[in-house]
Amino acid sequence: MKFKYLIIAFTIIISIGILVTALLPLIMARPEYVVNFRYITLPLLLLMGLLLTSMSIYFFINYRLFSLLEREDWPALAYYLEQKIYVKNNYSDRNVRLLASSYLVISDFQSVLKLESKAILAQPSVIYKNILIFGAARILSGSHADAAVFFKTNMGKCEKKDKQWLNWFYGFSLLLSGDFNQAEPDFSSLAVSSDNALITGLSSYFLYNTIEKHSINPDKCREIAENGRKRVINAVKTIENWGKETDKVGAEIHIAIIRKYLFEAGKWLFSKD
Repeated sequence: MKFKYLIIAFTIIISIGILVTALLPLIMARPEYVVNFRYITLPLLLLMGLLLTSMSIYFFINYRLFSLLEREDWPALAYYLEQKIYVKNNYSDRNVRLLASSYLVISDFQSVLKLESKAILAQPSVIYKNILIFGAARILSGSHADAAVFFKTNMGKCEKKDKQWLNWFYGFSLLLSGDFNQAEPDFSSLAVSSDNALITGLSSYFLYNTIEKHSINPDKCREIAENGRKRVINAVKTIENWGKETDKVGAEIHIAIIRKYLFEAGKWLFSKD
């Protein structure tokens, strides 16, 4: 749905609520309703009016941002956010996340690193909140060894909700750089202990299809992969549910870059062999 239609629909709903709340005491015309209007209805009207006004102001202030997002005009969006961040020094979490994501979409990886170097000085917390995006830039640029170092260095700084994905991307970076011996224990640990079905499935998939060929103990590697596979099947049940789990996080930029591996892992997990 377009942003302007969404705001219009929300405005109409709030306006109808205000009218109904205001007119009901007048229609009923009873003394108790007059009292209720003063102590209950009037404060409620003021609250809804304030909500409507705040929403309108927020939409007006961010109209340009919403329009660019709606049109998916990533270069223009990047320029708009650069003015917000670099000129007005507004290193908010939203601005930094959107600018970094815009750079990734247009494959401007060097600008992501430039943003990171400036943001770490101005507002370090926004880097740690978006650690996966900045790591993804290194992977997409082909700097796999650098990505592994980046993920490992920031392992204890990321938000709790991102920790398992950070661990996985650390192993993935090692895998891409050809360091299979280092990637194996990372993926093995996640295949056994992760409570995220996607992480468990991906780790098991790479253990079985890639790392086993380079492992000094391939039987153990395969066993862990199969155990991880069973954990995912017991939790997710069907490949359709695997797809739904993927779709839930599909909008995240770090998930977008591994989408094809999620698809391949799903086929392997629920294959008949």
